[in-house]
Order: sequence, then structure tokens, then C-alpha cells
Amino acid sequence: MSLQETVCQRCGKNSVVTDVESHEIFCSNCGMVIEERVNDRRAERTFANSPTNKSHTGGKISLAKHDRGLRTMINPFDKDSAGNLLSTPMKSSMKRLRKWDSRSSIKRHDESNLQFALSEMLKVKEKLSLPNAVIEKASYVYRKALEKKLIRGRSISAIAAASLYAACRESETPRTIREVATSMGIKLKEITASYRLIFKELELKVPVVDSVLCISKIASNAEISEKTKRFAINILKKAKKQNLLAGKHPMGVAASALYLASINLEENRTQKEIADAAGITEVTVRNRCKTLKKLI
Repeated sequence: MSLQETVCQRCGKNSVVTDVESHEIFCSNCGMVIEERVNDRRAERTFANSPTNKSHTGGKISLAKHDRGLRTMINPFDKDSAGNLLSTPMKSSMKRLRKWDSRSSIKRHDESNLQFALSEMLKVKEKLSLPNAVIEKASYVYRKALEKKLIRGRSISAIAAASLYAACRESETPRTIREVATSMGIKLKEITASYRLIFKELELKVPVVDSVLCISKIASNAEISEKTKRFAINILKKAKKQNLLAGKHPMGVAASALYLASINLEENRTQKEIADAAGITEVTVRNRCKTLKKLI
């Protein structure tokens, strides 16, 4: 609360208090109500050694959870809110409630399907070091595919991987479809077919990947210096102005620019090292180098 809000406008005294129960800010001297329906501004209360959660807010809603984080949580400890042990009949009742809650949490086949797919996405998130925003977007795409019944008769893992790749493309996160397929443990042909399906049926608008964004990833894998990275970025910017990158694979163009930059700055890197770091072939690097050599 600001300094002006702590002074009552009627009596001019510094006697403004906040009532948490009625959600009002009023003057304790003259009784004037300054603000109604204010939010609870108290800090979160959490205790490390307490068996119960004392915080007065729940977790945030997330599409990456099959129940969106709104599931009813029953205390796994046989204690009440004061920390006292429950009686034997109450323990038996709580045990039955936990059992019924776990059985009723997944009612339909679609929900178990969604739970499995989202769990697979979270595993890939750790392997590919993806941000939370990408997983949220991938979960949204998968839910839309589930609503349109695109999963029926197809592999859940393939549709989940395709949704994840589509989210990476939309958020301009430099991850190749081969990396996603390897992380999910499925064939490249399956994820490619699934991606074409959801791209057509869901009418996704996916931007073209900027080759400049791929520079950092390749340079990190090949342990290339920052100076060489900046030189390669300048090469790509010049090529973009002259429209030399149209229709070219962004990862191949970025790898070729890094190779040429390493040669120019005498940082010894072979075509094979750059190609392996980018996940492409040496032939692709050689072909793209022919176009980019004119800009140096």
C-alpha cells in the first residue's frame, strides 16, 4: 500500500487498517471505508516441518496436467488440521475416500490417453531442455487433436511428439524433428506423418525458423567461440538481405555460416564436426558454403 493510502482522507490521521475477513480497507478512527473487495496481500505461509500445507492459495492452472492442476487433494497423513492423530474409524473412512478419489480421477479413455501423452511430453522436456511455455503450447495442440478425434487409430506417442514439434516451431525454439523423434523413441516417419496430419486438420500457422536462432545451439555443441558466432550471424544477416536463404534448411545454412566463420577467424573446425553438431550431413554444409562464400 502506498503512503497516500495509509492516511485517511476524512480525518487526516494515519490510522488505516486492512480487514482480511471482510476484504475492506477502512479508518479505525472515523470508520470511513476507503476500499472494498481488496485482494489478500498477506505472504504465503509454508512450514517445512508441518504435515499440512498452510498456504492459502493453490498451485497455478496448467494445461500440461491432465486435470489442469484442479484435482482434489486428500491429505495422505492420518492427522487432522491441528496435527492430532485421527481415530481408527476416521482412518478407515479416509482410506476409502482416497481409494475412491484415485479411481474416479480418470473416468474416460480420453483422460487416460491425455495423461499418458502429457507425461511423455514432460520426459522430453527434460531431455531437450525445453521451456515451460513450449510444453503448455504442445499440451494445447494435443488437446485440440484429441477433441477432433485425430488420435483414434494412431500412436499416442507419435501425435504427442508431433504436437511438441509444432509447439517448438510456433515458439521459434530451435529443435529439429529428428531430435524430438529420438527423444520420444519413435520412428521419424511416424512423427512426420502425424505432424502433417495435425498441421492440416488443426490449420496451424507455423512461422519459418530463423537460421540465426540455430547458431547458438550448433556453436554450443561444437564448442565454438563467441567471436566466431557473431561473425556467422553477420554472414546470415547479409544473406537474408540478398534473399539467399529462401527455401534453404535453417540448420544447414547456420552450420555452413559457422564453418565459414571458423575458417576466416582461423578457429580450426572441420565440416564433419560442424555437421555432427548440427545433426546434418557434410554434403549439406558443402552445398550451402558455395552460396555463402560470396558474402565474405
